Amino acid sequence: MQSFGSLLLDLSTLRTATYDFSEHKRLGEGGFGVVYKGDLPEGQEIAVKRLAKTSRQGLEELKTELLLVAKLNHNNLVRLIGVCLEENEKILVYEYMPNRSLDTILFDAEKIKELDWGQRFKIINGIARGLQYLHEDSQLKIVHRDLKASNVLLDSAYNPKISDFGLAKIFERDQSQVITHRIAGTYGYMSPEYAMRGQYSIKSDVFSFGVLVLEIITGRRNFGSYGSDHDVDLIYVVSTWTQLFYTETWEHWTKGEAMELIDPSLGSHYPVDKVLKCIHIGLLCVQPKPADRPLMSAVNVMLSSTVCLPSLSRPAFWFHEIGATASSDVNSEWNLHYPLNSRKTSQNEAPITELEPR
Repeated sequence: MQSFGSLLLDLSTLRTATYDFSEHKRLGEGGFGVVYKGDLPEGQEIAVKRLAKTSRQGLEELKTELLLVAKLNHNNLVRLIGVCLEENEKILVYEYMPNRSLDTILFDAEKIKELDWGQRFKIINGIARGLQYLHEDSQLKIVHRDLKASNVLLDSAYNPKISDFGLAKIFERDQSQVITHRIAGTYGYMSPEYAMRGQYSIKSDVFSFGVLVLEIITGRRNFGSYGSDHDVDLIYVVSTWTQLFYTETWEHWTKGEAMELIDPSLGSHYPVDKVLKCIHIGLLCVQPKPADRPLMSAVNVMLSSTVCLPSLSRPAFWFHEIGATASSDVNSEWNLHYPLNSRKTSQNEAPITELEPR
């Protein structure tokens, strides 16, 4: 575990590394600030996450990331190199990931062709191992709460690393669930019990992982295009698109037509049995009831062996459930705050770090 003192970096060093935070060094931006590419004097490439000075949420995110990432060490978690708090700056420095975030490749019609089945399976495996470490194997029991394609970074060999721990929460070892009135995360990846009732646990991350698996296999986002100007209907609208994605997956699966879901850019160059197993695992992870979703250690066993997989229930997010919740739990206009990602947030993604009635 790194000490806080060993993580401190001089602001002058970071200004030099990024050519004084030059526009041509910008990698992406979000509601918390901007991410830049930099080069340290010894030649190490870095990603410099400069939080906006006016963002109170940014300070909380920084504290959380410092607390967690400095204590974590796993090949599938992004590595924190340093922090700078000089002159009212709030800057986090990470290892640089040449292939950026998974979404920049997965949802680009041309770049997705770079991902053959071997690379996709490696990404699925790596994310699963990283989550098992967070949930079960590290000294802390951690729920990420915002696992999504833009928070999975890829190195030069397409090895995945989970990033952005600003919304993560530490659980006691014997703690199974927390209820909050401040929903944090990204619609489309949120489990139904969290989006609708504020209940989150490690099984919330398992649900998000299931969404990612299905996205990686299909090459498609799991929700449709919408703007950010919705008020009381936002939960209903986004959840409806999520349901349509799952409904299509479920119907193809039950009709024995799951092969039609596979991303056409893969051609015929993939092992059918492995792909079908991954679709099955993805559907297991988005089971309606948290208790029916597997632990990540069980997911890793399924991915690496020929064990018999559990049977499936209908996936979550169904109209009668959503309609009832939207009418009873959502009573006023909502205030959305957007987090810092490794790129600009697309119109198809609605991240939320605080969701509370005005």
